[in-house]
Amino acid sequence: MKAFRFLPLFACFLFIVGCTSSTTEIKTGPGPGETWRAVHFLGYETDRELRELEKTIPKLAEMGVNTVIFEIDYNFNFNSHPELRRGASPITQKGSHRFAETCRKNGIRIIPEFQCVGHQSWEEETFPLLVEFPHFDLTPGAFPDNTGIYCREWDVLNPQVNSMIFELMDELIEAFNADAFHVGMDEVFLLGSEHSPSTKGKDPGELYAKAINDMYNHLVKGRGVEMLMWGDRLFDGKNFEFGRWESSLNGTASAIDMIPKDIIICPWHYEKMKAYPSLPIFIEKGFRVLPTSWRKVDATKELILYSQKLKNPKMLGHLFTSWGKTDWLKYQPLEEGLKLLLDK
Repeated sequence: MKAFRFLPLFACFLFIVGCTSSTTEIKTGPGPGETWRAVHFLGYETDRELRELEKTIPKLAEMGVNTVIFEIDYNFNFNSHPELRRGASPITQKGSHRFAETCRKNGIRIIPEFQCVGHQSWEEETFPLLVEFPHFDLTPGAFPDNTGIYCREWDVLNPQVNSMIFELMDELIEAFNADAFHVGMDEVFLLGSEHSPSTKGKDPGELYAKAINDMYNHLVKGRGVEMLMWGDRLFDGKNFEFGRWESSLNGTASAIDMIPKDIIICPWHYEKMKAYPSLPIFIEKGFRVLPTSWRKVDATKELILYSQKLKNPKMLGHLFTSWGKTDWLKYQPLEEGLKLLLDK
């Protein structure tokens, strides 16, 4: 009988040990001070496509990847606003849960992305928000069939847009059990446009900062998650030869001094350059920085080497993109770039 008295205590001991080991066995994502080795996924729009991508996760983890930014946009089976689902079979909650769990089991942090403000169309296709709610369009009635425009944008001064988009963000955070969120925000060109009834003549920098701060208040202050965004609209290109794409020539760059400094900035540069001044500028302003490259191996390596030479703790690591489906296990910029990142 005495032996049986100790069984409950012994069982509790085993339970505690089991819980402790299960929570410490797998470290998810980069730890404090550890280099981010991140990849950006785009173009996977159904559960079936997500399952195929999932098969590469263990190997990517072996290669050294520890962070995934998954751009999902409207390709999700939203419950709050089913009218905003894109495609016949968008990604489901079950599919996203499964993918996120596979990432975590392999030590990879998963960060969903939803493109905000800009990129509300591509070529002739306008995306669901502005199709279902055309009065949310920043330039309503202008640019029929999206001709003469890069991408449509939503109206940053319409409070109804935020309330709707924030509900979508909340669903994606829950679906991926995420502790960070990427809001996009690149290549925004129409703030203050003469074609925009609500923002015509207004300061693009102030408008852009308002949009960022609205999202920050919801995501960081409200949900307690980290916020990431692209950096091109915050990098003033007037004194540099980076052009209108990788830097801002339309007045949005002044927003850099109007937004919280704990946002993670992802400045993207795709060509080989002698220097990448956006990186030290963002660091000096107090931001953490995650430089981003694309398909050119030499440019990718140059950007990584330049970032490493800065030797600053706010330099997080590197983000690799392909801007479409690709064989990530044979993607040369990733292979060669990881060698430099792991060499440290």
